[in-house]
Amino acid sequence: MFEQATTALLRAVLDEVCEKVPSDETGARTHVASKLLEAAKTGETTPEVLRQIGRKALTQAPTMWR
Repeated sequence: MFEQATTALLRAVLDEVCEKVPSDETGARTHVASKLLEAAKTGETTPEVLRQIGRKALTQAPTMWR
């Protein structure tokens, strides 16, 4: 679906944004991943913008973590 470099970038941003999310909070991580994929599908692959999108998604994620 995406080039290998883009996939690696998305994974790195997801791990960075969710580094403090407990491993059992799969809903929050899934929500962030979904938003990052949506952005990448529209051509957004700038690391800083993806981080912003990821952080915003994390604040809106359905979770008990917050």
